[in-house]
Amino acid sequence: MPRINKDIVKFLRKKNNMTQRDFAKAVNCSFALIALVEVGKRRITNNLEAKIKDSFNLDDQQISSLATIVQEIAKGVHPYM
Repeated sequence: MPRINKDIVKFLRKKNNMTQRDFAKAVNCSFALIALVEVGKRRITNNLEAKIKDSFNLDDQQISSLATIVQEIAKGVHPYM
C-alpha cells in the first residue's frame, strides 16, 4: 500500500492552491504539524494519512499516481495534468 509522504503533502497543498494553514484546516490538524511534515521534522502518522485521504477523497491508486508524479517532478520532468 502506498504511503503519503512529505512531498505528496506539499504537492497536494500547492495543486489545490492552499496555504499550510488552509491545508491544516481541511484535514483538521494544526498548521504547525503540516509545516513540520513538509520540512521532514514530523512523520505522517496513520491518523494524519487517513485524514488527508478522507479530506481529498484519495484512494491507494491515486496516492500511487501522486507518488509517481512527485518523483518525476523531482527528476525535472514536468508531468502533463
